[in-house]
Amino acid sequence: MNENTVDVRFDVVSELVRERRTNMIVDRDREVPESVIRELCELAIWAPNHKRTWPWRFAVFTGAGRERLGATCADDLIAGGSADEGKIAKVRGKYLRVPVVVVIGSAPDEHPTFHDENRDAVAAGIQNMLLGATAIGLASFWSTAPVADGVATLNLCGFEDGTRIIGMVYLGWPTGDAFPGQRPELEAKFVRD
Repeated sequence: MNENTVDVRFDVVSELVRERRTNMIVDRDREVPESVIRELCELAIWAPNHKRTWPWRFAVFTGAGRERLGATCADDLIAGGSADEGKIAKVRGKYLRVPVVVVIGSAPDEHPTFHDENRDAVAAGIQNMLLGATAIGLASFWSTAPVADGVATLNLCGFEDGTRIIGMVYLGWPTGDAFPGQRPELEAKFVRD
């Protein structure tokens, strides 16, 4: 590989990373093909994974499944002691804003360090998924689960006991522009000795 090839490849990756936007301005009725969702999940499992524990767990919700997801997440909120009717109502309906919601869980590990590393591998995988979605023109949004270890939600997803939900990724075809990304200057976060 020559230097020009490296420059071009870096430029492509750099542009993709910088143009990725959180965006929920989507066509709620336009389906995202299952083949595309599978490809995005495949990208996720290429994230680094110490000790090869393969911790990624995926559950895909479309159509009426999104309503079941909202009702189940609301049940977990209530089971956890929430009495905030506004928040509960919001959770019940929020997954209907996009055609696809992918719930991504991290499998548990008895070893505390591996358990944490599983979470990190899943988070890195979600970033791969988001970049892949951007590359094919999909809008995406990474959300936190209302209850990361809600029993009813884990059961609905088919995840094993002890799994922790690391993200709920909303996907859809954009109908409008997202806000431009903002980041702090690198110098404020970079230390060199």
